[in-house]
Amino acid sequence: MTIGGYRSNVSDISFETSEAFEDEGRTHAIALPMASRGCTDPAVSDAAPQEAVVLPLRNLFDFESVHEMDRFSPLPGHRSAKLFYRCELAILITGAYLPALFVWAMLDRAPFTGAFVETSLAIFASVTLAWHALCQLRGHSNARDISYVLPVNFGAFTSVVTFLALARIPYSGSLLASGAVFGVASSFALAVFSRRLVQPHVIISGGRASEIPIGGQYVPAPNADKLEQLIDSGWRDWAIVADLHYPHSDNLERLFAKASLAGIPVYHFRTIAETLSGQVKITHLSENEFGSLIPHIPYMTLKRMLDVVAALILIPICLPLFGVVALIIRVDSPGKAFFIQERIGFRGKRFKMIKFRTMRERLTVADDHSQRIDAMTKTDDDRITGIGRLLRKTRLDELPQIFNVLRGEMSLIGPRPEACALSEWYQTELPFYSYRHIVRPGITGWAQVNQGHVTDVSDVLSKLRYDFYYIKNISLWLDALIALKTLRVMVTGTGAK
Repeated sequence: MTIGGYRSNVSDISFETSEAFEDEGRTHAIALPMASRGCTDPAVSDAAPQEAVVLPLRNLFDFESVHEMDRFSPLPGHRSAKLFYRCELAILITGAYLPALFVWAMLDRAPFTGAFVETSLAIFASVTLAWHALCQLRGHSNARDISYVLPVNFGAFTSVVTFLALARIPYSGSLLASGAVFGVASSFALAVFSRRLVQPHVIISGGRASEIPIGGQYVPAPNADKLEQLIDSGWRDWAIVADLHYPHSDNLERLFAKASLAGIPVYHFRTIAETLSGQVKITHLSENEFGSLIPHIPYMTLKRMLDVVAALILIPICLPLFGVVALIIRVDSPGKAFFIQERIGFRGKRFKMIKFRTMRERLTVADDHSQRIDAMTKTDDDRITGIGRLLRKTRLDELPQIFNVLRGEMSLIGPRPEACALSEWYQTELPFYSYRHIVRPGITGWAQVNQGHVTDVSDVLSKLRYDFYYIKNISLWLDALIALKTLRVMVTGTGAK
């Protein structure tokens, strides 16, 4: 059974696809109708089928057989994607271990000597750990990036080596190093290849489903008869996306239930929209929406323990750096090395946040409007000092907040705390703004690594949606993804002001 489709390379034009499958050696084709981005007319209805292009499998890549088909590029079938993901770990272990064995043989080492078994198990464990971590990261928005392969593999192999050292288990450095190098290379190769693999999602028009952009793996649905044929075909590696709050016809509701019973996922459009954007849009806090934004309580306890342990480790390491940076700040401009400001934190309580001073000292203003303007950092703000610009770009100015983390006022990762004047203003302008305080604020956060620093109300609304996404999906793996993105931001300076 194969699946073929075509992806438009031009935005806002008609989109054509042809779903083909094989059943017991017979080749069939299912035509998907024309639809345009943002179309409000139902693409699936009980009416007669719309005029569509039908491509048999043998003509799937014959672009000349369809008018203007040269504007489209082949969309790989998900059948190979399913097989790939089932075999991915085995491919990784093979790609890491066999070349390492060759290196071992080149060094004239005999098998099962010199901690061979212990090192082999260490390679298997490291590759498996890195693979599992990357699989977990893929579930979040904008996480399919090969830039995470190296740090994740480095962390996995470092963790295993640390365990071996603490447990005093002997291992071969040459074999383990070879396995690490080839493991990273295999992981990179598979990450590049996996970018081509997608799962087709059929978009059912009606309601707010039109918010899902048509293109790539998101294709317009056929008529009801063709959709039912696709459900009955036995092919399960695709999904249906619809606005499940929209009053669809009884026939469509029946097809949704039939697809679910057949093992075909039926997603509410909001689930896909949140995955694509990394944001959660809140229009009103009904009981279900409110419940869905309650953070995962058991993980919050674990998160606090990890914060304390990390702070206790980082403070002794960072103290010498703090002394050097503080001295440079004092030399660069007159004033104190540290800046202490009241921020709104966990459960809406005020706390004093500490950071390195990056601006020239100024007089404290009294009225609310002036305090709000003073709290805003503009692009190329002339108040920023020379060393302050570097500290902001690398985010090193935030490092002293590990003391706030140790005191329980902040977390390493979470929504950034706002100045009191700004927070009070945002609460009057944006509904549900204060709900972001249900978790501890962080030194870095989901909004910061995706959007950067913003202060305007319209931008803060987008930032708030990022915060809601974090609160709704808070987990160890999302925190790990934010940490990896933060490292990239520190190197590139993205979003700095």
